[in-house]
Amino acid sequence: MSIAPANPAAPLSAKPAPKLDERTPLLQVKDLAVSFDNRSGPRIQAVDGVRMTIYPRQTLAVVGESGCGKSVTAMSTLHLVPRPPGRFDRGQILFQTDAGQADLVTYSESQIRKIRGNDIAMIFQEPMTSLNPVYTIGDQIMEAILLHQRVTPDVARQIAVQAMNEVGIPRPEERLSAYPHQFSGGMRQRVMIAMALACQPKLLLADEPTTALDVTIQAQILELLRELQASRQMAIMLITHALGVVAENADVVCVMYAGRVVEYANVFDLFDEPMHPYTRGLLRSIPHTREKSDRLVTIREVVENEEQFRKLPDADRGVRPWWPWHEPPADLAPKPGPAGEYALIEAKPNHWVGVWRTRGIGQAVERMPDLDYRISDDPTRAKS
Repeated sequence: MSIAPANPAAPLSAKPAPKLDERTPLLQVKDLAVSFDNRSGPRIQAVDGVRMTIYPRQTLAVVGESGCGKSVTAMSTLHLVPRPPGRFDRGQILFQTDAGQADLVTYSESQIRKIRGNDIAMIFQEPMTSLNPVYTIGDQIMEAILLHQRVTPDVARQIAVQAMNEVGIPRPEERLSAYPHQFSGGMRQRVMIAMALACQPKLLLADEPTTALDVTIQAQILELLRELQASRQMAIMLITHALGVVAENADVVCVMYAGRVVEYANVFDLFDEPMHPYTRGLLRSIPHTREKSDRLVTIREVVENEEQFRKLPDADRGVRPWWPWHEPPADLAPKPGPAGEYALIEAKPNHWVGVWRTRGIGQAVERMPDLDYRISDDPTRAKS
């Protein structure tokens, strides 16, 4: 049975809703590189040269297979990557705080605590491992409220009840005293969303929020997030490997592989005209009911086809998609960039592709991926 969220009459939080300039980026990740210590060899470069931009009210989907660096990028925003063994090697994470733009990479632990769970919140794919089994749900939601808002425990309890009511948890006053094991998987994820949103965050990091749920509950949770985003005017970074989820929920898509961004565009351009062979492989590996075939096309079949790497604009000038399993082209640029032989260029207007840094790219502008685009504001597009 679907449980629709209630429409609260009072504000969810004692903190005023954030007022943001919607034409100013809320979050910019610039050339982020994160590595991990490896006792048996050289450091593991988990993220290398990642760039992305998120605007208020926008949903940016970060997609790619397991291990590509999606979660490390998101967790770095809140300093949730353990250090050591993790380390920020270079880059900036610029965020619009109430006091102005700040580089979160440079923040101390005490500074980032004021952001974490307050201006930026995060929900994870498995709520049972995120919730403390020995504390009640009410205690865990109220903890974040009391930490970031100057309210009494009684007011914090009221805010917690409102939060649970808004995410569609029945009998919230009664369920505050329950423990995580007394909730179903879908209800536990609703608890995580209530906890994340209780302090009116500007940005929600949703790391595979529906992976552990069945299809029906997945749809309910995603619909809930869309409704809450619309009512809160918040931005969402949606981390997933499910392209169906991306197609239905994203405004802008960032495709990652091996710690780097290989393609970046609005959701329609990326699905209609994928430019990087890896993105084409991801899309072709999705089964379609309209196509009759004895077997599915695999990503490997696409990326091992050399012709797939000769389809970019300016391919005649030697512009080639970057791919870590290929030998670098002979005409690499003499001066490597911060990310070495890799560059992220605007191959077409508002469509970025990861390429080899060859002489062929010439003066191609390595402009920061920056798409102030939302489907809800586009009169020519509508989600079915």
